[in-house]
Amino acid sequence: MTADPSTLDTLTGEVVDLLQVLIRNECVNDGTPDSGHESRNADVLKTVIEGPSVDLEVLPGLPDRDSIVARLPGTDPDAPALMLMGHTDVVPVSPEGWKVDPFGGERIGDEIWGRGAVDMLNVTASMAIAFRHIASSKRRYAGDIIYFGVADEEAGGLYGAKPLVESRWDVLHTDYVLTEYGGSPLVSDDGIKVLLTTAEKGVCAQRLIVSGEPGHGSMPYKTDNAISKAAEIVRRIEAYNPGARIDELFEGRIKAQGFDADLEAKLLDPGRIDEALDEMEPALARNLHSCCHTSFSPNLISGGTKHNTIADRVELTVDIRVLPGENVDDAHAHLREAIGPALMGSVEIEPIHSDSASMSPAVGPLWDALTDAIQMTYPGASVLPSMVTGGTDARYFREKGAPSYGAGLLSPEVSLGEFLNRFHGHNERIDVESLRLTTKLWLDVLDRFWA
Repeated sequence: MTADPSTLDTLTGEVVDLLQVLIRNECVNDGTPDSGHESRNADVLKTVIEGPSVDLEVLPGLPDRDSIVARLPGTDPDAPALMLMGHTDVVPVSPEGWKVDPFGGERIGDEIWGRGAVDMLNVTASMAIAFRHIASSKRRYAGDIIYFGVADEEAGGLYGAKPLVESRWDVLHTDYVLTEYGGSPLVSDDGIKVLLTTAEKGVCAQRLIVSGEPGHGSMPYKTDNAISKAAEIVRRIEAYNPGARIDELFEGRIKAQGFDADLEAKLLDPGRIDEALDEMEPALARNLHSCCHTSFSPNLISGGTKHNTIADRVELTVDIRVLPGENVDDAHAHLREAIGPALMGSVEIEPIHSDSASMSPAVGPLWDALTDAIQMTYPGASVLPSMVTGGTDARYFREKGAPSYGAGLLSPEVSLGEFLNRFHGHNERIDVESLRLTTKLWLDVLDRFWA
């Protein structure tokens, strides 16, 4: 239901207030079972969206890690249901890198600062306010509208969406899903193009156990030091290039950027793409590289027992993200090629977490509703499918057959590169105009989806 400007101003103010509270609740998920404390945000969201016409349930997870689901019934039991899904946890911070308190939720000028402002409490908050507005207006659509505020997305959903979709499909069942992230407008001489997420890479996190032989640290000559071998393994993984895959999805993303002809040609040439990426701002280069490569990031290392004892064991964790069509076997093959046969003799590979890449088609009633709604704000804009390099909870719903899209609608004030740089980075923040546009998007989409 499209809101008039005055109503939209009011709703945007409510989104700002809710976003600030969600940030201040400091639901930091460090990947351990007893972190997150998402019940704080679930409790807040419950008070926001509960009402006489809403079927609401708190979905318990681990202690203090509740999720919440609410359903606004439609008028036609045969009409498709649409879910608005936002996660309630955030990643850890390094406070010394911030200009402000990362959990202060401060409004500075026209921006809200704090961990989660971009990923993805802005979407979680705007969806909640849009859901409440529809419920309180007494307006009913043909199909059910579901709001899902879910815990543990930032650690892969192993304590959140994954088990809940498996065990509580009775309350989570839906035909379509809107979640993070999308809606960056790219302005060029050819007009405005808006990217929405239709696909995401697969996750194949692996632990490498590197073995050596212990000895006295005062006699290191020709010893079998596991730390030295691990260092060389990290160097080789960093240097490894699996090659670029230039597919239709990547080509569309490049052509939407409005690069000059020479740079575009390089980016679409597997033999010259590295040269092109070297010419670009780092944040955008990192994103584009990940969109066409299987990637490897050594992120955790531990080993050794004592300062004067040569290490005989090192554990190295590598975050591997595979392109659609690849799986964990391909990830292992890449690792073996990168490390080489001699060093592989000292390495044991253990799986940590694995999820396949997933994709939804850029066709159908929800895609059409998104396109129409976006063009209400940006007339004539082209809406293009794209891939997100990180994982989202959308994959669990795609496995159930529900097309799922990462959406939102941002103002053109922040470049795509700068916006991407704020994900999991210092000084994360979102502008109020983007909150307004995204809130409007949800209302416009819902107004068109069942039309």
